[in-house]
Amino acid sequence: MNNFLFVSAENDAIPDCKAGGMGDVVRDVPRQISEHGDKVHVIVPSYGRLHQNGIFKTSLYFNLRGMGYAAELYEVKPKKEFPNIVHYVIHHPEIEAGDIAHIYHNDPEEPFYTDAIKYFIFCTAVAEAVKRNAFGDLDVIHLHDWHTSLLLFLREYHEEYTFLKETRFVYSIHNLAIQGIRPFGDNYSSIENWFPNVRYDIDELKDYRYTDCINLMAVGIRFADAVHTVSPSYKDDVLKPSSPPEFIGGESLELDLQKANEEGRLIGILNGCNYKNINQEEKGFIYRNTVKALFKWLQMEDKKYKADFLAHTGEKIMQYVGNRPKFIASSVARLTEQKFYFFMRSPEAFVEILKKLEKVDGIFMLLGTGAPEYEELFRQLSYEHKNFIFTNGQSESLIDSMYLESDLYFMPSLFEPCGISQMLSMRNGNPCLVHHTGGLKDTVTHMKTGFTFDGDTYDEKIKNMLAAFDVALDVYANDKEKWKKIQANAKRMRFTWKKSIDKYYELLYNLD
Repeated sequence: MNNFLFVSAENDAIPDCKAGGMGDVVRDVPRQISEHGDKVHVIVPSYGRLHQNGIFKTSLYFNLRGMGYAAELYEVKPKKEFPNIVHYVIHHPEIEAGDIAHIYHNDPEEPFYTDAIKYFIFCTAVAEAVKRNAFGDLDVIHLHDWHTSLLLFLREYHEEYTFLKETRFVYSIHNLAIQGIRPFGDNYSSIENWFPNVRYDIDELKDYRYTDCINLMAVGIRFADAVHTVSPSYKDDVLKPSSPPEFIGGESLELDLQKANEEGRLIGILNGCNYKNINQEEKGFIYRNTVKALFKWLQMEDKKYKADFLAHTGEKIMQYVGNRPKFIASSVARLTEQKFYFFMRSPEAFVEILKKLEKVDGIFMLLGTGAPEYEELFRQLSYEHKNFIFTNGQSESLIDSMYLESDLYFMPSLFEPCGISQMLSMRNGNPCLVHHTGGLKDTVTHMKTGFTFDGDTYDEKIKNMLAAFDVALDVYANDKEKWKKIQANAKRMRFTWKKSIDKYYELLYNLD
């Protein structure tokens, strides 16, 4: 039996530990490894809350900032039990919950300041737990995004943890644009402050643009035994330099990624999608679930400042309870530049989409939270357009209803390492309209399983996005047979984790 350790900032296998798609992956991959007959330990930070009902396992002692630190390891209960999977959290008072999904901190003045501190502590505690044999003899340690790459720094340079070189390390890139850049020194949240006695090579760690800083995303790429992008097309994208907004590629790290590729360490494997044990809502409850979510949020202290808007949304949705619109377009996503840059830069294009929907008695439903400027944009558009329903919060039952009952799922991502939303929508037989980029290229085929748009310039992309929306509405209204065929094709697509994990074993883990 092979023995794995997954180290991540998110894990949706346990309650309240997800901000994005990484949480889904860290939930699903261990389950497939378990079916393979192997054992997985999954560890995340406690964020001051996830340990509270856990089982205390051990205290972990280590040095940071030239002084002794003590963290605690807890085993925690998952949402669903699977054989040979054990979930853990690391608790320390300085590993605090952030303002993004109660996980990440948003530090606009000094990006990654608070998060770097908590992940420095977390990763060192994980290294100490491995040293103490808390997870048994490990065959593979699988890291996810910059939050965990410090383990590779410790493996390379920290004399207490060089034993980690005996274990294979795999590094998955979920969001290349978020790189965890921090100063080497002269800052509380710096490598020198937290690891004053560790001697390292600045040239091996530095960011190319800010040479007085460590780039923790780059550390993962430079030092892991295998580097994984979550789709084959995204692997091709990141080998080229970015030229935003027309093309998002290697985000200044393309030279590192090219080197990893030349060394045979860079592997693109498409994420899978869950097709069993699905929590499915009943059809016909999308508006009820919207109202339920709104009432729940209205009672939450941290949503009080949105109360007027939530009430406005409730009033809008009530008109559709007994009078279903003829067409529902929808999106579910974090409100960020990656997901909605086209709408932020060209709000008139989104207004044009709403006008097109109005002509066919259609509505656009958007669910999400995120960057304040994006939330404000969509709140304003909601006040101005009666057929735009913006639910500014998170609700699993409403999300499930939206995937189930939408006619067209809209995903205009500026870039997309893989994407899970389009897979979840297709699973329900709902066609998607997507930007032809990254993992969306690998999952949606124009006029066969959905609709796509692209362009050589930004203006072309916007023009083609609106044209593709026209095509989708035209097929829906005037070619029912074609629409049904696209629906059936979408529903038949199977992006299974079994296929993906077979490739993980062969290409990432080097295990038979």
